Amino acid sequence: MIIKKFQAATETEGILMAKEEMGNAAVIMNIKTIKHRGLAKLWKKDYVEVTAALEERVHTTDKIPVKTINAIVDDNTKPVMELENHTTAIEEKLNNLQDMLEKKISQNMTQEQDKTEEVTEEEKEDNICIKFMQLVYRQLLDNEVDEKYANQIIGEIEGSLKKETNIDSILAGIYQKVILKLGQPKVLEAEDKKTKLVFFVGPTGVGKTTTIAKLASYFKIEKKLKVAFITCDTYRIAAVEQLRTYANILDVHMQVVYTIEEFNTAIKGYDGYDLVFVDTAGRSHKNTEQCDEVMHFINDCRTTENMEKEVFLVLSAATKYKDLINITEVFGQIDNYSIIFTKLDETGCLGNILNMKLHTGVPLSYVTSGQAVPDDISILDAQKISRNLLGSAE
Repeated sequence: MIIKKFQAATETEGILMAKEEMGNAAVIMNIKTIKHRGLAKLWKKDYVEVTAALEERVHTTDKIPVKTINAIVDDNTKPVMELENHTTAIEEKLNNLQDMLEKKISQNMTQEQDKTEEVTEEEKEDNICIKFMQLVYRQLLDNEVDEKYANQIIGEIEGSLKKETNIDSILAGIYQKVILKLGQPKVLEAEDKKTKLVFFVGPTGVGKTTTIAKLASYFKIEKKLKVAFITCDTYRIAAVEQLRTYANILDVHMQVVYTIEEFNTAIKGYDGYDLVFVDTAGRSHKNTEQCDEVMHFINDCRTTENMEKEVFLVLSAATKYKDLINITEVFGQIDNYSIIFTKLDETGCLGNILNMKLHTGVPLSYVTSGQAVPDDISILDAQKISRNLLGSAE
């Protein structure tokens, strides 16, 4: 690997110097500001040092055949984007939960029987319904649903209850209420005779590049669409090579850009493509300057009349709720975005999915639960999430 350092007045000039000397395949490893010491700092300005790397390799024209991925897809009995057909959603899928809750209620009622006076059957039924709703409320909290939203759900159900309401009706009502609050997922669709630029933004380490590969695999192989990659992530070591590997596997065109001017030039060459997936650099929500750079690519790119933009904010389901709120306050300045949740396999509590839907009001989209490409991705299933929130957090 060849590693060189370049000194310039600004970060952009340093990156361009590295690109001119080492080529587009150069990866920016580090950027730091150098301050002069002593008396020199009085008349000399600070400058930027850019460290770039270029991997030496033997060039080959061989490509990993697309049929390898085709074989993976063919092994599945259903397409990765197909929603389950839940024909008996409440009756079949909530029986275990209902039995568990009724057992808890029965135990509590038995323990308190000696402490209470004789009550009527109607009063007993009311007590059972109240205790049932209390158990469901605690279940939502155990699965990390924010207390504000748990109170909202229970309050709306209580307001619609009738005297003759039983446990079955309460459970069905809460189940349907959660599904409605999660909303209809928004899926990515190609526009007829238009090129769609699909931006993926979010904090570092949430899996944006892998998510792009999963979606691109589906649309290239299953839908037979014309797909391309653009990456602006020239800061993370090996980020470009990771996306290039996926591009070789799928046999799609890929381009690396460093500035908004290069990006605007690049997208002009993609007229006639269906989807152009844009991988942006992961940015900490605490660094507003870096986040502004990402939003600069989205807001200031010059699209043609045959192009449309779509933005996905990629979040990890394992991130703390407070941090997710802070992240969406920064990236939420982008207009008309949808949320993709990754790493569902790394947490047992999915309350943050409902929390962020209600906090932001934007559509949910896809979820991922592993690293396998293209398998571990699906459209968000509101019924499945609802069952998880009303079931065990383990």
